[in-house]
Amino acid sequence: MDLVSKVVRAARVGTPGSRVIRQYDSQGIRFSAFEGTGFHVVLRGTCWLLSEDQDPVGLEPGDVVLVTSGAPHGLNRVPCALHDLPSMAVRPAAPRPGPFDFEFLCGVYQFQQGRTPQYFRALPDLITLSPDYDRSPRTRALIDLLSAETSEADLGAAAALPALLDLILIHVLRQWHEQQGSAEWPRTDDPEIAAALREIHKYPQRRWTVTRLSDVVGLPRTVFTRRFTEGVGRPPMSYLTSWRLSLGARALRETDATLATIAREVGYSTEFAFSGAFTREYGVSPGRFRRSTAALIPPVAD
Repeated sequence: MDLVSKVVRAARVGTPGSRVIRQYDSQGIRFSAFEGTGFHVVLRGTCWLLSEDQDPVGLEPGDVVLVTSGAPHGLNRVPCALHDLPSMAVRPAAPRPGPFDFEFLCGVYQFQQGRTPQYFRALPDLITLSPDYDRSPRTRALIDLLSAETSEADLGAAAALPALLDLILIHVLRQWHEQQGSAEWPRTDDPEIAAALREIHKYPQRRWTVTRLSDVVGLPRTVFTRRFTEGVGRPPMSYLTSWRLSLGARALRETDATLATIAREVGYSTEFAFSGAFTREYGVSPGRFRRSTAALIPPVAD
């Protein structure tokens, strides 16, 4: 399985959500920081993406904002300071008839336990994209489908929602990576570190150590550790642990495999070692995590 597919499948452990929001009377909207990954798609009108430390970015119909790890941000008809915008209501009012400034579609996986997986946190906080809908009409079709499913409570909507979120995320990430000219995750211009990431992603179950990873890519241990930490944002073993546990969380969410089986598949020698590491990362035991996500999220077929 390719890396983007693994990343998006791992996001399924979050609670899926989607809504269409219209903004009236020159009132923008501010989204507070959260643990999760999501996106906005401008459906009608124009607006500006606002953040705490970046210049405003103008958005037109069809533009996508990928919120990789829940950074605070806002949307408004005109540029302004982020803190000047009203915070999004927990239950926004239904769209009313009459003229509006702009309309956008939101999709999100919000994590109830633990943190947003490292591979999302390694990306820029906010990514803007103008998809080539002529070259990729499926992206437009998926957005239209999600918008329709969000607006109508039809039978099967609970299963359709995560499936559509998955597909839109895949298409957006695919196009962004194509524009960046790189398929690495996280993106790095260091060829040895990119090779180490490929090994970690492809073989998480191997008994990796810093020494073994550095030997694979042909670097001295101290040099490898420094370059990996600078390029990825955290030390090799910390990144490896995060990747293994995100795969374990997905297995808990999607399968009935025993803890011992999952532990072996993601690189832990015993279920007790896996359980301890998982609890430290997610704040709950694997068993409790499995029960809570089973209650919140319907299964999705591959």
